[in-house]
Amino acid sequence: MESTSTRPLWQRFLVFLGPLVLTNVLQALGGTAITIYLGRLLGTRSLAAAVSFFPLFMCCMAFAIGLGTGASVLVGQAWGARDTDKVRRVAGAVLLGTLLLSCVIAGIGAAGIGPVLRALGTPGDVLADAVGYARVLFAAMPVLFLHLMLAALLRGLGDTVTPLKALAVASSVWVLLTPAFILGWLGLPRLGTQSAAWASMTGNALAVLWLAWHLRRSDSLLAPAKLRAHLRWNAPVLATVARLGVPTGLFFITSSLADAMLLSLVNRHGPGATAAWGTVGQVMAYVQFPAMSIAIAASVFAAQAIGAGRLDEIDHVKRVGLWMNLALTAGLAVLVALAAPLAVSLFSNDPAVVELAASVLRITVWGSVAFGMASVFTGVMRAAGTVRVPTAISLGCLAVLLFPLAWVLQQALGLRGVWVAYPLTYLVALGLQALYFHGVWKRRPIQRLI
Repeated sequence: MESTSTRPLWQRFLVFLGPLVLTNVLQALGGTAITIYLGRLLGTRSLAAAVSFFPLFMCCMAFAIGLGTGASVLVGQAWGARDTDKVRRVAGAVLLGTLLLSCVIAGIGAAGIGPVLRALGTPGDVLADAVGYARVLFAAMPVLFLHLMLAALLRGLGDTVTPLKALAVASSVWVLLTPAFILGWLGLPRLGTQSAAWASMTGNALAVLWLAWHLRRSDSLLAPAKLRAHLRWNAPVLATVARLGVPTGLFFITSSLADAMLLSLVNRHGPGATAAWGTVGQVMAYVQFPAMSIAIAASVFAAQAIGAGRLDEIDHVKRVGLWMNLALTAGLAVLVALAAPLAVSLFSNDPAVVELAASVLRITVWGSVAFGMASVFTGVMRAAGTVRVPTAISLGCLAVLLFPLAWVLQQALGLRGVWVAYPLTYLVALGLQALYFHGVWKRRPIQRLI
């Protein structure tokens, strides 16, 4: 970590980004593989049972990811100041808080998931499988949250390689154990729909154990022996982490709700339109990985600059983040736009669906560039503890602008107008974030949070 500090900032960005983008891709590929296993080896009912819990699971994940974002900011500032004691105090408090929070969520979720799934209209013939699947995933949340939080803390130190290796451990176990539990390989019990959940629990547990071993072996600041004395409840630190992280979780949840509202418009145009929606969503998930990774990098590097007292470097971080989006995210958008029919044909062989999906993918893919640039502004401001106004802008655009704009454009342009709403909404968000950043935020004093 020390050796990269003498490199130009754009090189440090690239070193940080490469493993982080690969981590996101690996996570997505693991989820895709497990979905295929459930659908192909167990059938539609098992797949439906797992999918029925997915929105609730993503809500839990959104807040875990958000808290990890807040933790990486605090650790980044402490590491930027080279205050190793503060790094350990933050890490110890965050890990203890994460463990307690995840245990509470696991207990409440496992006890109450049945009535919740019934209230959400889960079909009766898959309800029992859905409840069983959900309860195993709730039981797995302590190790899952610990895995996510350790990865976030390491990113705050500028290390994205170790989280990638840990995810490789976890995903290898998921991909191998899920069919093993489904088919009963090597005498293992046949666990049906719950196979994927048990594989996830095992994979994340082994990833946490591997991280503990690796951090001890590499004599890391986060090695278990060095953190043991700092595993204490620290309300001020946890409150700051929550203040920084909860808005990120709310953004992901609001984004999912906005997508659901737009899907209601698309569904009116028939199953072909719905299939095109799902196909475009699969491709866009990969297109947005560089944009999200650049935003994380901007937040971490800005936090380290603030911790080190190099406030003049913050604007440099912002500029590099914006240029990275133009080079990487926009470059990927161009490739996807040119190869749109090939990209969507990976997910559908229906010519009508491929034609529609390719045409709207060429429209919506440009929104990822504006989304990524807006996220750079919010990431840099979050590194200094400013979250209220940037979050209000992001949530406001998603909650107030996206759906009405899609409805109006649908009337004027037809079905494709729904997708046009995405890049336009993200452009508005980019303009507002840039205006607030340059017009208000830069004129205020910046202080360390820890």
